[in-house]
Amino acid sequence: MRILFLGDVVGRPGRLAVTERLPELRRLWRLDAVVINGENAAGGFGITEAICDELIGAGADAITLGNHSWDQREALVFIARQPRLLRPCNYPSGTPGRGATLVDLAEGRRLLVVNALGRIFLDPLDDPFAAVDREVAQCPLPAVADAILVDMHAEATSEKQAMGYHLDGRVSLVVGTHTHVPTADARILPGGTAYLTDAGMCGAYESILGMDTREPVRRFLEKTPGGRLEVASGEGALSGFAVETDDRTGLARRVAPVRIGPALAEARPSFWEAEAADDSGRGTP
Repeated sequence: MRILFLGDVVGRPGRLAVTERLPELRRLWRLDAVVINGENAAGGFGITEAICDELIGAGADAITLGNHSWDQREALVFIARQPRLLRPCNYPSGTPGRGATLVDLAEGRRLLVVNALGRIFLDPLDDPFAAVDREVAQCPLPAVADAILVDMHAEATSEKQAMGYHLDGRVSLVVGTHTHVPTADARILPGGTAYLTDAGMCGAYESILGMDTREPVRRFLEKTPGGRLEVASGEGALSGFAVETDDRTGLARRVAPVRIGPALAEARPSFWEAEAADDSGRGTP
């Protein structure tokens, strides 16, 4: 299975990067599944139903969230009727929505997507490790799910790495989100699980974490009340994680970082790019 995960979509630049580039990448790379973190998609804070529909229309099979899940209050309502939108699975019992979903894909394949929120330097929710364990146990590889993706939305790199090793051999990939800066450790862990500490963001990288630089800089220089954080203008880039899994085991076979757009050193999955080039040479549309 070919899976593309895209990191936190930040505001309009991030949304445009996704809607303008993803449909072609899905065709070119023959993707079986696309999962996007959308918790900053609405002006940098939360997600609306219209934006959720926009990202799904662009090719997302599922959208994960994080600590900004409820910044747009309408999400508390529409998440109940949108099974492709996930909030972290370790929110307390009774929280609207769901923390995992089994997505039906083409050719009868099924992808389990799980969203979890770390506790270090963030709101101390329920134990994310125990919560993810419960979700994975209900849909194990490869008996129920053909692949399992876990979005670990966390501040601390150590907590993300701990989740990766905790799940190694039991899920297809663990990918970190939240810090908006892509890390250089895309790899396959010893047990066969693909891992990346942070997928980065889809947004304008001439910024501070997707936001116009002026107010964040002022906050570091002055400890006084100031203005609102505003999404940076400019062209957005895509940043994420490409993973190909083994159809027999559901574990990872090949991985690569994805970075497409301004301000970043470009990175694409060479193995899919080569196959696309071969297909083009043979006249495949």
